[in-house]
Amino acid sequence: MMRKNNVSGQTRQIPRFFMFLAILVLLTGGAVSAKGSDENSSVRNTATVQEGKAKYVFLFIGDGMAMTQISSAEIYTTARSSKDIAITRLGFTGFPVSGLTTTYDAGTFITDSASAITAIATGNKTLSGVLNMDPGKTKTFKTIAEYAHEAGMKIGVVSTVTLDHATPAGFYAKAPSRSNYYDIAVQMVKSGFEYFAGGGLLEPRGKNKDRPDVIQMAKDAGYIYVNSRAAFDALKPGAGKVLAINAALQDAGSMPYELDRKAGDLSLADYTRKGIELLQDNPKGFFLTVEGGKIDWACHANDAGAAIHDVIAFDNAVKAAMDFARTHQQETLIIVTGDHETGGMTIGFAGTQYDTFFDKVALQKKSFIAFNEEILTPYKKNTTREQAKLADLIPIITESFGMDYRALSDFQKQQLEFAFQRSMGGEIERPVAEDQYLLYGGYEPLTVKITQLMNQTAGIGWTSYAHTGVPVTTFAAGVHQELFSGYYDNTDIFRKIASAMNLGR
Repeated sequence: MMRKNNVSGQTRQIPRFFMFLAILVLLTGGAVSAKGSDENSSVRNTATVQEGKAKYVFLFIGDGMAMTQISSAEIYTTARSSKDIAITRLGFTGFPVSGLTTTYDAGTFITDSASAITAIATGNKTLSGVLNMDPGKTKTFKTIAEYAHEAGMKIGVVSTVTLDHATPAGFYAKAPSRSNYYDIAVQMVKSGFEYFAGGGLLEPRGKNKDRPDVIQMAKDAGYIYVNSRAAFDALKPGAGKVLAINAALQDAGSMPYELDRKAGDLSLADYTRKGIELLQDNPKGFFLTVEGGKIDWACHANDAGAAIHDVIAFDNAVKAAMDFARTHQQETLIIVTGDHETGGMTIGFAGTQYDTFFDKVALQKKSFIAFNEEILTPYKKNTTREQAKLADLIPIITESFGMDYRALSDFQKQQLEFAFQRSMGGEIERPVAEDQYLLYGGYEPLTVKITQLMNQTAGIGWTSYAHTGVPVTTFAAGVHQELFSGYYDNTDIFRKIASAMNLGR
Protein backbone atom coordinates (compact mmCIF):
# COMPACT_ATOMS: atom_id res chain seq x y z
CA MET A 1 0.00 0.00 0.00
CA MET A 2 1.21 3.49 -0.79
CA ARG A 3 0.30 6.66 0.98
CA LYS A 4 1.11 10.30 0.44
CA ASN A 5 2.98 12.15 3.16
CA ASN A 6 0.61 15.02 3.74
CA VAL A 7 3.19 17.41 5.13
CA SER A 8 6.13 17.05 2.80
CA GLY A 9 4.48 15.77 -0.32
CA GLN A 10 6.75 12.77 -0.57
CA THR A 11 5.45 9.30 -1.27
CA ARG A 12 6.76 6.37 0.68
CA GLN A 13 6.13 2.67 1.11
CA ILE A 14 4.50 1.69 4.39
CA PRO A 15 5.24 -1.93 5.30
CA ARG A 16 2.34 -4.10 6.43
CA PHE A 17 4.10 -4.39 9.78
CA PHE A 18 3.15 -0.79 10.53
CA MET A 19 -0.44 -1.08 9.22
CA PHE A 20 -1.86 -3.28 11.97
CA LEU A 21 -5.06 -1.81 13.36
CA ALA A 22 -4.56 -0.64 16.94
CA ILE A 23 -6.65 -2.62 19.42
CA LEU A 24 -7.91 -0.59 22.36
CA VAL A 25 -6.68 -2.39 25.44
CA LEU A 26 -7.63 -1.27 28.94
CA LEU A 27 -5.05 -2.24 31.54
CA THR A 28 -6.62 -2.40 35.02
CA GLY A 29 -6.20 1.25 35.82
CA GLY A 30 -3.19 1.36 33.54
CA ALA A 31 -0.80 -0.25 36.00
CA VAL A 32 -0.25 -2.24 39.13
CA SER A 33 1.12 -0.06 41.91
CA ALA A 34 4.89 -0.31 42.13
CA LYS A 35 5.10 0.72 45.78
CA GLY A 36 6.72 -1.86 47.98
CA SER A 37 8.11 -3.84 45.07
CA ASP A 38 11.52 -5.36 45.69
CA GLU A 39 14.05 -7.83 44.29
CA ASN A 40 11.89 -10.78 45.33
CA SER A 41 8.72 -9.43 43.77
CA SER A 42 7.33 -10.89 40.59
CA VAL A 43 5.72 -9.54 37.46
CA ARG A 44 2.90 -12.08 37.90
CA ASN A 45 0.50 -9.36 39.02
CA THR A 46 1.04 -7.49 35.77
CA ALA A 47 -1.95 -7.47 33.43
CA THR A 48 -0.81 -9.89 30.74
CA VAL A 49 -1.76 -10.16 27.11
CA GLN A 50 -3.83 -13.28 26.59
CA GLU A 51 -2.71 -14.12 23.09
CA GLY A 52 0.63 -13.90 21.33
CA LYS A 53 4.00 -12.88 22.63
CA ALA A 54 6.69 -10.38 21.73
CA LYS A 55 9.70 -12.60 21.08
CA TYR A 56 12.02 -9.86 19.83
CA VAL A 57 11.78 -6.66 21.87
CA PHE A 58 13.63 -3.41 21.18
CA LEU A 59 13.58 -0.54 23.68
CA PHE A 60 15.16 2.62 22.27
CA ILE A 61 15.78 5.47 24.73
CA GLY A 62 16.68 8.93 23.53
CA ASP A 63 18.24 10.40 26.66
CA GLY A 64 17.02 13.96 27.09
CA MET A 65 14.71 13.57 24.10
CA ALA A 66 11.18 14.97 24.13
CA MET A 67 9.04 16.33 21.32
CA THR A 68 11.11 19.47 20.73
CA GLN A 69 14.27 17.48 20.04
CA ILE A 70 12.29 15.19 17.74
CA SER A 71 10.50 18.00 15.90
CA SER A 72 13.74 19.95 15.52
CA ALA A 73 15.34 16.98 13.76
CA GLU A 74 12.33 16.69 11.44
CA ILE A 75 12.32 20.42 10.61
CA TYR A 76 16.08 20.40 10.07
CA THR A 77 15.87 17.43 7.71
CA THR A 78 13.50 19.39 5.48
CA ALA A 79 15.30 22.72 5.83
CA ARG A 80 18.54 21.28 4.48
CA SER A 81 17.03 21.03 1.02
CA SER A 82 13.82 23.05 0.94
CA LYS A 83 12.28 26.37 1.96
CA ASP A 84 8.92 24.69 2.41
CA ILE A 85 7.15 24.95 5.74
CA ALA A 86 7.06 21.19 6.16
CA ILE A 87 8.65 18.35 8.07
CA THR A 88 10.30 15.13 6.98
CA ARG A 89 9.16 12.46 9.37
CA LEU A 90 11.67 10.36 11.25
CA GLY A 91 11.24 6.61 11.02
CA PHE A 92 9.88 6.18 14.53
CA THR A 93 7.47 9.12 14.40
CA GLY A 94 5.66 7.15 11.70
CA PHE A 95 4.93 4.34 14.15
CA PRO A 96 1.21 3.52 14.39
CA VAL A 97 0.94 4.04 18.16
CA SER A 98 2.15 6.86 20.37
CA GLY A 99 1.50 8.04 23.90
CA LEU A 100 2.58 10.68 26.41
CA THR A 101 4.68 9.61 29.37
CA THR A 102 5.22 11.45 32.66
CA THR A 103 8.73 11.42 34.10
CA TYR A 104 8.68 12.69 37.72
CA ASP A 105 10.48 10.62 40.36
CA ALA A 106 9.97 9.95 44.08
CA GLY A 107 11.52 13.24 45.15
CA THR A 108 11.06 15.79 42.37
CA PHE A 109 9.07 16.61 39.28
CA ILE A 110 12.35 16.90 37.37
CA THR A 111 13.97 13.48 37.27
CA ASP A 112 17.55 12.54 36.63
CA SER A 113 18.54 9.64 34.39
CA ALA A 114 19.07 7.15 37.25
CA SER A 115 15.61 7.50 38.75
CA ALA A 116 14.10 7.70 35.25
CA ILE A 117 15.64 4.44 34.10
CA THR A 118 14.73 2.79 37.40
CA ALA A 119 11.09 3.65 36.64
CA ILE A 120 11.29 2.42 33.05
CA ALA A 121 13.30 -0.73 33.75
CA THR A 122 11.66 -1.86 37.01
CA GLY A 123 8.31 -0.06 37.33
CA ASN A 124 9.37 1.65 40.56
CA LYS A 125 9.88 5.27 41.55
CA THR A 126 13.06 6.24 43.37
CA LEU A 127 15.16 9.32 44.11
CA SER A 128 17.40 11.07 41.63
CA GLY A 129 20.84 9.52 41.56
CA VAL A 130 19.63 6.14 42.84
CA LEU A 131 19.82 3.15 40.53
CA ASN A 132 17.28 0.31 40.90
CA MET A 133 16.90 0.74 44.64
CA ASP A 134 14.09 2.15 46.74
CA PRO A 135 14.29 5.72 48.12
CA GLY A 136 15.58 4.34 51.43
CA LYS A 137 18.37 2.54 49.55
CA THR A 138 17.66 -0.72 51.34
CA LYS A 139 15.70 -2.70 48.73
CA THR A 140 16.77 -3.58 45.22
CA PHE A 141 14.53 -3.93 42.17
CA LYS A 142 14.76 -6.53 39.43
CA THR A 143 14.85 -5.12 35.90
CA ILE A 144 12.87 -6.05 32.81
CA ALA A 145 16.13 -7.25 31.23
CA GLU A 146 16.81 -9.56 34.19
CA TYR A 147 13.30 -11.01 34.01
CA ALA A 148 13.73 -11.55 30.27
CA HIS A 149 17.13 -13.19 30.80
CA GLU A 150 15.64 -15.58 33.36
CA ALA A 151 12.99 -16.46 30.76
CA GLY A 152 15.72 -17.55 28.34
CA MET A 153 15.96 -14.44 26.17
CA LYS A 154 19.33 -13.05 25.15
CA ILE A 155 20.03 -9.48 26.28
CA GLY A 156 21.83 -6.61 24.57
CA VAL A 157 22.69 -3.18 25.99
CA VAL A 158 23.98 -0.49 23.61
CA SER A 159 24.74 3.18 24.30
CA THR A 160 26.66 6.09 22.83
CA VAL A 161 27.79 7.04 26.35
CA THR A 162 29.77 4.85 28.73
CA LEU A 163 28.24 1.48 29.51
CA ASP A 164 28.44 2.20 33.25
CA HIS A 165 26.42 5.41 32.84
CA ALA A 166 22.98 5.61 34.43
CA THR A 167 20.74 4.59 31.53
CA PRO A 168 22.59 1.49 30.27
CA ALA A 169 23.43 0.52 33.86
CA GLY A 170 19.74 0.72 34.70
CA PHE A 171 19.17 -2.67 33.05
CA TYR A 172 21.77 -4.66 34.99
CA ALA A 173 22.96 -2.80 38.12
CA LYS A 174 21.72 -1.72 41.53
CA ALA A 175 23.52 1.11 43.32
CA PRO A 176 22.70 3.73 45.97
CA SER A 177 24.57 6.20 43.77
CA ARG A 178 24.86 6.25 39.99
CA SER A 179 28.42 7.54 40.54
CA ASN A 180 29.61 4.16 41.85
CA TYR A 181 31.04 3.52 38.40
CA TYR A 182 33.48 0.76 39.28
CA ASP A 183 30.94 -1.26 41.24
CA ILE A 184 28.41 -0.78 38.44
CA ALA A 185 30.93 -2.00 35.83
CA VAL A 186 31.63 -5.10 37.91
CA GLN A 187 27.88 -5.78 37.99
CA MET A 188 27.82 -5.45 34.20
CA VAL A 189 30.21 -8.38 33.91
CA LYS A 190 28.34 -10.41 36.53
CA SER A 191 25.02 -9.90 34.73
CA GLY A 192 26.00 -12.41 32.06
CA PHE A 193 24.10 -10.46 29.43
CA GLU A 194 25.20 -11.46 25.96
CA TYR A 195 25.99 -8.14 24.26
CA PHE A 196 27.34 -4.83 25.56
CA ALA A 197 28.42 -2.26 23.00
CA GLY A 198 29.14 1.40 22.32
CA GLY A 199 30.96 3.65 24.76
CA GLY A 200 33.69 2.67 27.18
CA LEU A 201 33.89 2.58 30.98
CA LEU A 202 34.50 5.58 33.21
CA GLU A 203 36.51 3.82 35.93
CA PRO A 204 37.58 0.39 34.66
CA ARG A 205 40.23 0.20 37.41
CA GLY A 206 38.43 2.23 40.04
CA LYS A 207 38.59 5.91 40.93
CA ASN A 208 42.22 5.63 42.02
CA LYS A 209 43.17 3.13 39.30
CA ASP A 210 44.11 0.54 41.91
CA ARG A 211 41.33 -2.05 41.48
CA PRO A 212 41.24 -5.20 39.32
CA ASP A 213 40.61 -4.27 35.69
CA VAL A 214 36.97 -4.73 34.66
CA ILE A 215 37.96 -5.42 31.04
CA GLN A 216 40.09 -8.32 32.20
CA MET A 217 37.23 -9.47 34.44
CA ALA A 218 35.00 -9.54 31.37
CA LYS A 219 37.53 -11.60 29.43
CA ASP A 220 37.87 -14.00 32.36
CA ALA A 221 34.08 -14.32 32.44
CA GLY A 222 34.02 -15.44 28.82
CA TYR A 223 33.36 -12.16 27.02
CA ILE A 224 34.99 -11.50 23.67
CA TYR A 225 36.39 -7.98 23.97
CA VAL A 226 36.72 -5.94 20.78
CA ASN A 227 37.68 -2.31 20.32
CA SER A 228 38.45 -2.00 16.64
CA ARG A 229 36.32 -1.82 13.52
CA ALA A 230 37.97 -4.90 12.00
CA ALA A 231 37.44 -7.04 15.11
CA PHE A 232 33.87 -5.81 15.43
CA ASP A 233 33.03 -6.58 11.81
CA ALA A 234 34.50 -10.06 12.24
CA LEU A 235 32.01 -10.98 14.99
CA LYS A 236 29.60 -13.66 13.82
CA PRO A 237 26.60 -15.44 15.38
CA GLY A 238 27.74 -18.05 17.87
CA ALA A 239 30.64 -15.89 19.02
CA GLY A 240 29.35 -15.97 22.59
CA LYS A 241 29.16 -13.02 24.96
CA VAL A 242 30.55 -9.77 23.56
CA LEU A 243 31.88 -6.52 25.02
CA ALA A 244 32.47 -4.11 22.15
CA ILE A 245 33.89 -0.67 22.95
CA ASN A 246 34.16 1.91 20.22
CA ALA A 247 37.67 2.55 18.92
CA ALA A 248 37.17 6.33 18.90
CA LEU A 249 36.18 7.75 22.29
CA GLN A 250 35.42 11.37 23.02
CA ASP A 251 34.52 13.20 26.24
CA ALA A 252 34.47 10.94 29.33
CA GLY A 253 34.84 7.74 27.32
CA SER A 254 31.75 8.16 25.15
CA MET A 255 31.31 7.62 21.44
CA PRO A 256 31.85 10.83 19.44
CA TYR A 257 28.89 13.03 18.61
CA GLU A 258 27.47 12.19 15.21
CA LEU A 259 28.70 15.61 14.03
CA ASP A 260 32.24 14.52 14.91
CA ARG A 261 32.13 10.90 13.75
CA LYS A 262 34.75 10.20 11.10
CA ALA A 263 34.07 8.35 7.87
CA GLY A 264 34.41 4.63 8.49
CA ASP A 265 33.86 4.90 12.24
CA LEU A 266 31.10 2.79 13.76
CA SER A 267 27.69 4.37 14.34
CA LEU A 268 24.87 3.65 16.77
CA ALA A 269 23.05 1.93 13.90
CA ASP A 270 26.09 -0.33 13.31
CA TYR A 271 26.05 -1.44 16.94
CA THR A 272 22.31 -2.05 16.74
CA ARG A 273 22.59 -4.17 13.58
CA LYS A 274 25.40 -6.22 15.07
CA GLY A 275 23.38 -6.76 18.22
CA ILE A 276 20.51 -8.12 16.15
CA GLU A 277 22.89 -10.38 14.22
CA LEU A 278 24.44 -11.84 17.38
CA LEU A 279 21.30 -12.16 19.50
CA GLN A 280 18.66 -13.44 17.09
CA ASP A 281 19.95 -17.01 16.96
CA ASN A 282 18.00 -17.94 20.08
CA PRO A 283 14.72 -19.92 20.19
CA LYS A 284 13.38 -17.71 22.98
CA GLY A 285 14.26 -14.40 21.33
CA PHE A 286 16.02 -11.33 22.65
CA PHE A 287 15.62 -8.01 24.44
CA LEU A 288 17.82 -5.24 23.04
CA THR A 289 17.95 -1.77 24.55
CA VAL A 290 19.69 1.06 22.70
CA GLU A 291 20.39 4.52 24.12
CA GLY A 292 21.13 7.71 22.24
CA GLY A 293 22.86 9.11 25.31
CA LYS A 294 24.55 12.16 23.86
CA ILE A 295 21.30 13.81 22.80
CA ASP A 296 21.13 14.63 26.50
CA TRP A 297 24.74 15.79 26.73
CA ALA A 298 24.33 18.13 23.76
CA CYS A 299 21.17 19.63 25.23
CA HIS A 300 22.86 20.18 28.59
CA ALA A 301 25.38 22.31 26.70
CA ASN A 302 22.66 24.02 24.62
CA ASP A 303 24.19 22.72 21.38
CA ALA A 304 21.20 22.24 19.05
CA GLY A 305 23.31 21.16 16.09
CA ALA A 306 24.94 18.30 17.98
CA ALA A 307 21.61 17.26 19.50
CA ILE A 308 19.79 17.23 16.15
CA HIS A 309 22.44 15.13 14.44
CA ASP A 310 22.41 12.65 17.33
CA VAL A 311 18.60 12.37 17.11
CA ILE A 312 18.96 11.53 13.41
CA ALA A 313 21.66 8.95 14.21
CA PHE A 314 19.35 7.52 16.87
CA ASP A 315 16.56 7.27 14.29
CA ASN A 316 18.92 5.38 11.96
CA ALA A 317 19.44 2.86 14.76
CA VAL A 318 15.68 2.48 15.09
CA LYS A 319 15.48 1.87 11.34
CA ALA A 320 17.84 -1.09 11.79
CA ALA A 321 15.24 -2.60 14.10
CA MET A 322 12.50 -1.76 11.61
CA ASP A 323 14.41 -3.64 8.91
CA PHE A 324 14.58 -6.69 11.16
CA ALA A 325 10.89 -6.43 12.00
CA ARG A 326 9.86 -6.67 8.36
CA THR A 327 10.85 -10.32 8.34
CA HIS A 328 9.56 -11.03 11.88
CA GLN A 329 6.27 -9.14 11.78
CA GLN A 330 4.28 -11.32 14.16
CA GLU A 331 6.97 -11.54 16.85
CA THR A 332 8.65 -8.13 17.09
CA LEU A 333 7.88 -5.12 19.28
CA ILE A 334 9.76 -1.82 18.96
CA ILE A 335 9.36 0.91 21.60
CA VAL A 336 10.97 4.34 21.33
CA THR A 337 10.87 6.78 24.24
CA GLY A 338 12.86 9.38 26.16
CA ASP A 339 13.74 9.31 29.84
CA HIS A 340 13.23 13.07 30.28
CA GLU A 341 13.69 16.33 28.41
CA THR A 342 16.95 18.28 28.70
CA GLY A 343 17.65 21.97 28.24
CA GLY A 344 14.12 23.33 27.94
CA MET A 345 14.66 23.37 24.19
CA THR A 346 12.08 25.37 22.22
CA ILE A 347 11.30 25.92 18.57
CA GLY A 348 11.02 29.68 18.74
CA PHE A 349 13.20 32.51 19.99
CA ALA A 350 12.16 36.04 20.92
CA GLY A 351 14.71 37.56 18.58
CA THR A 352 13.27 35.86 15.50
CA GLN A 353 9.63 36.01 16.69
CA TYR A 354 7.63 33.67 14.45
CA ASP A 355 10.49 32.82 12.09
CA THR A 356 12.86 29.84 12.07
CA PHE A 357 15.98 29.31 9.97
CA PHE A 358 16.94 25.71 10.55
CA ASP A 359 19.11 25.70 7.44
CA LYS A 360 21.66 27.59 9.56
CA VAL A 361 22.07 24.48 11.71
CA ALA A 362 23.54 22.71 8.68
CA LEU A 363 26.48 25.15 8.74
CA GLN A 364 27.77 23.67 11.99
CA LYS A 365 30.61 21.18 11.43
CA LYS A 366 31.77 20.44 15.00
CA SER A 367 30.10 19.79 18.31
CA PHE A 368 30.83 22.06 21.24
CA ILE A 369 33.12 19.43 22.77
CA ALA A 370 35.13 18.90 19.57
CA PHE A 371 35.65 22.67 19.31
CA ASN A 372 36.82 22.74 22.92
CA GLU A 373 39.18 19.79 22.58
CA GLU A 374 40.59 20.55 19.14
CA ILE A 375 40.60 24.37 19.05
CA LEU A 376 39.97 26.24 22.28
CA THR A 377 41.94 24.13 24.75
CA PRO A 378 45.17 24.18 22.66
CA TYR A 379 44.72 27.92 22.10
CA LYS A 380 44.38 28.56 25.84
CA LYS A 381 47.41 26.38 26.54
CA ASN A 382 49.62 28.19 24.05
CA THR A 383 48.38 31.77 24.48
CA THR A 384 48.58 33.98 27.54
CA ARG A 385 45.53 35.95 28.58
CA GLU A 386 47.33 39.19 27.73
CA GLN A 387 48.16 37.98 24.22
CA ALA A 388 44.80 36.44 23.49
CA LYS A 389 42.48 38.10 20.97
CA LEU A 390 39.05 36.92 19.87
CA ALA A 391 40.05 37.86 16.32
CA ASP A 392 42.52 34.96 16.37
CA LEU A 393 39.65 32.49 16.57
CA ILE A 394 37.02 34.15 14.37
CA PRO A 395 38.06 32.27 11.16
CA ILE A 396 37.93 28.86 12.86
CA ILE A 397 34.67 29.77 14.61
CA THR A 398 33.21 30.59 11.20
CA GLU A 399 34.52 27.32 9.76
CA SER A 400 33.27 25.22 12.70
CA PHE A 401 29.85 26.79 13.30
CA GLY A 402 29.05 28.83 10.19
CA MET A 403 28.96 32.04 12.21
CA ASP A 404 29.12 35.26 10.17
CA TYR A 405 30.79 37.55 12.67
CA ARG A 406 30.20 40.62 10.53
CA ALA A 407 26.44 40.02 10.62
CA LEU A 408 26.30 39.98 14.42
CA SER A 409 24.83 42.97 16.21
CA ASP A 410 27.05 45.09 18.43
CA PHE A 411 25.37 43.53 21.45
CA GLN A 412 26.05 40.00 20.19
CA LYS A 413 29.70 40.90 19.52
CA GLN A 414 29.96 42.23 23.08
CA GLN A 415 28.50 39.00 24.42
CA LEU A 416 31.03 36.98 22.43
CA GLU A 417 33.96 39.13 23.57
CA PHE A 418 32.85 38.90 27.20
CA ALA A 419 32.57 35.11 26.96
CA PHE A 420 36.01 34.91 25.32
CA GLN A 421 37.57 36.88 28.16
CA ARG A 422 35.93 34.60 30.71
CA SER A 423 37.19 31.50 28.92
CA MET A 424 40.72 32.88 28.76
CA GLY A 425 40.48 33.67 32.47
CA GLY A 426 39.67 30.05 33.26
CA GLU A 427 36.34 31.00 34.80
CA ILE A 428 34.53 27.73 34.18
CA GLU A 429 35.35 25.74 37.29
CA ARG A 430 32.51 24.56 39.51
CA PRO A 431 31.05 25.80 41.75
CA VAL A 432 30.35 28.85 39.65
CA ALA A 433 28.72 32.09 40.66
CA GLU A 434 25.01 32.38 39.96
CA ASP A 435 25.45 34.89 37.14
CA GLN A 436 28.14 32.71 35.58
CA TYR A 437 25.92 29.63 35.75
CA LEU A 438 22.94 31.42 34.22
CA LEU A 439 25.12 32.64 31.36
CA TYR A 440 27.11 29.48 30.62
CA GLY A 441 25.92 26.61 32.82
CA GLY A 442 29.43 25.66 33.92
CA TYR A 443 30.55 25.05 30.31
CA GLU A 444 33.29 26.88 28.39
CA PRO A 445 31.88 30.43 28.18
CA LEU A 446 33.08 31.10 24.63
CA THR A 447 31.83 27.81 23.20
CA VAL A 448 28.42 27.87 24.81
CA LYS A 449 27.94 31.49 23.74
CA ILE A 450 28.77 30.54 20.15
CA THR A 451 26.18 27.74 20.12
CA GLN A 452 23.61 29.96 21.85
CA LEU A 453 24.03 32.70 19.26
CA MET A 454 23.88 30.24 16.37
CA ASN A 455 20.79 28.58 17.86
CA GLN A 456 19.11 31.93 18.33
CA THR A 457 19.67 32.95 14.73
CA ALA A 458 18.08 29.64 13.72
CA GLY A 459 15.06 30.36 15.95
CA ILE A 460 15.89 27.83 18.68
CA GLY A 461 15.71 28.75 22.36
CA TRP A 462 16.79 27.18 25.66
CA THR A 463 15.64 27.65 29.27
CA SER A 464 18.05 25.41 31.18
CA TYR A 465 21.38 23.59 31.29
CA ALA A 466 19.68 20.74 33.13
CA HIS A 467 16.63 18.51 32.80
CA THR A 468 13.03 19.71 32.71
CA GLY A 469 9.80 18.12 33.93
CA VAL A 470 7.76 17.97 30.73
CA PRO A 471 6.31 14.63 29.55
CA VAL A 472 8.05 12.70 26.79
CA THR A 473 6.52 10.86 23.87
CA THR A 474 6.57 7.08 23.58
CA PHE A 475 6.16 5.40 20.18
CA ALA A 476 5.46 1.74 19.50
CA ALA A 477 5.14 -0.61 16.53
CA GLY A 478 4.60 -4.33 16.28
CA VAL A 479 3.02 -7.05 18.33
CA HIS A 480 0.99 -5.56 21.23
CA GLN A 481 1.81 -2.02 20.10
CA GLU A 482 -1.65 -0.96 21.35
CA LEU A 483 -0.44 -1.18 24.95
CA PHE A 484 1.57 2.02 24.48
CA SER A 485 -1.20 4.41 23.50
CA GLY A 486 -2.62 6.98 25.92
CA TYR A 487 -1.21 9.08 28.74
CA TYR A 488 0.69 7.12 31.37
CA ASP A 489 3.63 7.16 33.73
CA ASN A 490 7.15 5.99 32.94
CA THR A 491 6.72 3.16 35.46
CA ASP A 492 3.99 1.78 33.21
CA ILE A 493 6.50 1.14 30.42
CA PHE A 494 7.92 -1.72 32.48
CA ARG A 495 4.48 -3.25 32.95
CA LYS A 496 3.52 -2.85 29.32
CA ILE A 497 6.71 -4.53 28.09
CA ALA A 498 6.27 -7.33 30.61
CA SER A 499 2.71 -7.80 29.36
CA ALA A 500 3.79 -7.90 25.73
CA MET A 501 6.43 -10.54 26.52
CA ASN A 502 4.06 -12.50 28.82
CA LEU A 503 6.68 -12.48 31.55
CA GLY A 504 5.61 -14.04 34.84
CA ARG A 505 2.99 -16.34 33.28
